[in-house]
Amino acid sequence: MPNLRKPADARRCGLIAIVGRPNVGKSTLLNALVGQKISITSRKAQTTRHRITGIRTLADGQTQFVFVDTPGFQTRHGTALNKSLNKTVVGAIDGVDLVLFVVEAGNFTLGDAKVLSLLKAGSLALLVANKLDTVHRRTEVAPWLRDMQERHPFAEFVPMSAKNPRDVRRLLDICARYLPEQPWWYGEDELTDRSEKFLASEVVREKLFRLTGDELPYTSTVVIDKFDEEKSRAHGRMVRIAATIVVERDGHKAMVIGEKGEKLKRIGTEARQELEKLMDCKVFLELWVKVRSGWADDEARVRSFGYE
Repeated sequence: MPNLRKPADARRCGLIAIVGRPNVGKSTLLNALVGQKISITSRKAQTTRHRITGIRTLADGQTQFVFVDTPGFQTRHGTALNKSLNKTVVGAIDGVDLVLFVVEAGNFTLGDAKVLSLLKAGSLALLVANKLDTVHRRTEVAPWLRDMQERHPFAEFVPMSAKNPRDVRRLLDICARYLPEQPWWYGEDELTDRSEKFLASEVVREKLFRLTGDELPYTSTVVIDKFDEEKSRAHGRMVRIAATIVVERDGHKAMVIGEKGEKLKRIGTEARQELEKLMDCKVFLELWVKVRSGWADDEARVRSFGYE
């Protein structure tokens, strides 16, 4: 185990990458660590597609955490979209002060092994055994943890549930000990480095996935066509958003629109309501659905839709 830095009065700040295979709860964990929802979640694998930075500054005035949520590393499909997502994961691991390797407590799959292989030998990493609340026999966790230590020299093990506030606070306390002493990078009240326009596309995509279930392929995406802000006497601030939901087949388009347009209307309503809370303003949201066959395997189109 590496030597922990001695506590001091100086401010601490550092970059912490959250990595793991799809669906281990990385985005839920990021939202819990930041204290507010900034990364979308759903049961569908590969919901997160971008490097999303979440910032948490403790009330003690000493520690600022800069968390980076990454897409789940994809090993099953080699499309241009997945190659882009995997490149984002690899890039996020380089140059960070600490890595949170997130797995489901008591479980270790080939997908987990692939992500673990990305960690460099000298990288400082914590094993975050998430979803501990779903483990029925806690006695089985101890031998599993010993096996995990043989796979990688983790600095510490943190069995936890991202839904438990006490577990989240304990993880923050542990992370703080590994951060370097240096000035903060962001203001005390900042939560993310992402723009409201980006968050708008993510919120619409979350509602799209949640309301269509597993029937809609994860390759569907959302593009913001218009994001105009204006002053309003009644609301103080008003934002008009026009967005396009991009799907790969006509059948998917019909699924998103639903009978008499009811599904699309519900997606729009739920997205608008969440955006109004998130941005603290009045939002007008207009949604369209377009078919772009094969876009996820077209490198130029993947880039045009905002993927690196």
